[in-house]
Amino acid sequence: MAFTNLQKVLISDSLDPCCQKILQDQGLQVVEKQNLSKEELIAELQDCEGLIVCSATKVTSDVINAAKKLQVVGRAGTRVDIVVLETTMRKGFLVMSTSNGNSLSAAELTCGMIMCLARQIPQATALMKDGKDRKKFMGTELNGKTLGILGLGRIRREVAVRMQYFGMKTVGYDPIISPEVSASFSIQQLALEEIWPLCDFITVHTPFLPSTTGLLNDTFALCKKGVCVVNCTHGGIVDKGALLWALGPAVGAVAGAALDMFTEEPPWDRSLVDHENIINFPHLDASTKEAQSHCGEEIAVQFVDMVKGRTLTGVMNAQALTSAFSMHTKPWIGLAEALGTLMQTWEGSPKGTIQVVMQGLSLKNAGNCLSPAVIVGLLRDASNHADVNLVNAKLLVKEAGLNVTTSHNRTVPGEQGCGEGFLSVALAGAPYHAVGFVQGTTPVLQALNGAAFRPEVALCRGLPLLLFWAQPSNPAMQPTMIGLLAEAGMQLLSYQTSVVSDGDTWHVMGISFLLPSLDAWKQHVTKAFQFHF
Repeated sequence: MAFTNLQKVLISDSLDPCCQKILQDQGLQVVEKQNLSKEELIAELQDCEGLIVCSATKVTSDVINAAKKLQVVGRAGTRVDIVVLETTMRKGFLVMSTSNGNSLSAAELTCGMIMCLARQIPQATALMKDGKDRKKFMGTELNGKTLGILGLGRIRREVAVRMQYFGMKTVGYDPIISPEVSASFSIQQLALEEIWPLCDFITVHTPFLPSTTGLLNDTFALCKKGVCVVNCTHGGIVDKGALLWALGPAVGAVAGAALDMFTEEPPWDRSLVDHENIINFPHLDASTKEAQSHCGEEIAVQFVDMVKGRTLTGVMNAQALTSAFSMHTKPWIGLAEALGTLMQTWEGSPKGTIQVVMQGLSLKNAGNCLSPAVIVGLLRDASNHADVNLVNAKLLVKEAGLNVTTSHNRTVPGEQGCGEGFLSVALAGAPYHAVGFVQGTTPVLQALNGAAFRPEVALCRGLPLLLFWAQPSNPAMQPTMIGLLAEAGMQLLSYQTSVVSDGDTWHVMGISFLLPSLDAWKQHVTKAFQFHF
């Protein structure tokens, strides 16, 4: 797996020293350089397989396309909008983030912002310093108020638990988290149209996506009058114009807002910054010593676990790759790649629809990793898809003119030794069909075009080159084929045959190196091809 070959890492932002130490202690070469221009960043990455950033470095498409050896980008934090994910997908780069390192710091900042809005603490402090009267400020208690939480991941849950101790009722919205999970944190899930008129405070924690851009816009008109809004996630989620309108004295829909994120940072438009009812923070969500230490440690450990082949966590753009580190799934992914390679070698450049069928209960949810693995095998040897991997497989297969369908059958045929199930790969509308399973930890080929092998053919990396051919069942032909091998200077390492299928028998020979040509075999065989996984 390419991602386990990482040797040199560039840290381009300020991180806790523990990050560099953990990486170096595990044998990785580390270079730490900050405040690099785009050109300097590209130059530094030319001999680096890994890059770790925090928030200052922008990993743009230009950087990604110019970094020839780069394989992995690690973000010491939760937000990855500083990385162009679409380009990393195409290039096959892995993007990881830390899910827990700054969660508590961000949650505590959110809670602090809620309290600041309730009692207008920053404004009162400024007035006190100016020696003015305090009577202007009349706050509100949090006890008995309703807090709406948009997005219910880890940070949001920490916010909910803390604000519940203040006596707040917590409701929320998340299209992914189930209501049962939310209920375990005493958060009642509601539809957005139910949240707007109900809440005294609203805090936003959704990722920045096309579907969440401007999530809070004209909806301010539907909100409970005098609502307070907190945004610690991304400036684009709260529409600036709509917020300024709702804060207007003639409207009064929003009493105040606390913002830690802006569309541009630092914000060049001062309309939000200078508004008297808006509390502004300069992106402080992870600005604690503890968060910086936790994030640096977490991303370093994720890199080390990946290089050691132990596990893969925090993946943002390739869930299929996460399964490749599972001891159970790893040999099945090897089998899927081998069957894809077998199909490509056998058919040349297959076109149309490739059908991937899994059989057996243990493979019920394996399609998200086995289907991309088949694609890797199909495209890996193609001249224009040399960099195909589990990250970009589904993207590149469409460009190759192939459609891949995935299905699952609960039942497994009564075959001996098949373990937990079968995986089959077929070309729709053509007589090409390969079936395999995992024997212990070894991927094996069980059948070609319905012709079963006894014993099965091992398909492990590093095993001898395999020469497949089909011919009418005729034991007298075997010496002829072995003789042709000898004439070509081949060494025969293994030999297996299948049962008869439609009058033909499939033969498999393990040979020492590639035959220069299959022309000498054509007068003797129905079909022949060489395979190396």
